[in-house]
Amino acid sequence: MADPIIDAVVIGRNEGARLGACLASLNGRVRRVIYVDSGSTDGSSDFARAAGAEVVDLDLSRPFTAARARNAGLARLYGGGADFVQVVDGDCSVVPGWIERAADFLRDNPKVAVACGRRRERHPEASVYNRLCDREWDTPVGEARACGGDALMRLDALQAVGGYDDALIAGEEPDLCLRLRARGWKIWRLDADMTLHDANMTRFGQWWARARRAGHAFAEGAHRHGRGPERHWLRETRRALFWGAGLPLAVLLLAPFQPWALLALLAWPVQVIRIALASGGRRSDWEYAFFVTLAKFPEALGALTFHWNRLTGKRTRLIEYR
Repeated sequence: MADPIIDAVVIGRNEGARLGACLASLNGRVRRVIYVDSGSTDGSSDFARAAGAEVVDLDLSRPFTAARARNAGLARLYGGGADFVQVVDGDCSVVPGWIERAADFLRDNPKVAVACGRRRERHPEASVYNRLCDREWDTPVGEARACGGDALMRLDALQAVGGYDDALIAGEEPDLCLRLRARGWKIWRLDADMTLHDANMTRFGQWWARARRAGHAFAEGAHRHGRGPERHWLRETRRALFWGAGLPLAVLLLAPFQPWALLALLAWPVQVIRIALASGGRRSDWEYAFFVTLAKFPEALGALTFHWNRLTGKRTRLIEYR
């Protein structure tokens, strides 16, 4: 494959200036840009058309999910001659040189279906929540189990596994990567900057909602694939339920009869100390340790929400943090 044909799928909703930066970062680097809009009210669709993108406006009568939006964009590309597709969220800008480097890697490694790099937060100094996002995306280099929302992918591999799962409100990328790996494909994290992201999280409530969405994704992923050989997200789900629900419930039930049970409340600060020291003991490590421990409460809430809705036959609505 001397000169692979590369297209792009961008998804977004009310991204404003972030969408403009995203589309500009793709200009001249891909053949076609498909922008899929999930009910924006800020004129995003018109702006994308003016910027030269092909626009897909999702049907408002069906629930929005990022997976559904990406699939709608991919459907425009299937059979259109593209070899690779850069999927990217509309609040991200692609770093110059990334697409070329990732395309060279996929061309030279025919068993790799997905190449991803380092997503960085554009303004980590703006809030502790932005810094946490930036740290979360600093994943190990080399063969990986999953990618995030931004990646360069082989279009034929995506089509062969049916793309993303429309029904997932979160965790659609690990689900996709698991199915790709089951077909013999590999996922690879390159040592290269890939995108700049604008989380724009300045309030505790935003962080809480994002963590609750993660817990929902853990529980749903474990329910779908946890019985497989990888035990997909079973550990994450059990850890969230233990620290965020089981332990506090046990203290609440036992304390009126056995006051010594209150000593179990020390488990959380001990966990913070353990994680901080294991991470290096720097100020940023203490910050990380505190929030990763606190996150078990919204994660447990998200996991319990998934199971409650599953048992009662309800569909979980999209959990948004912005």
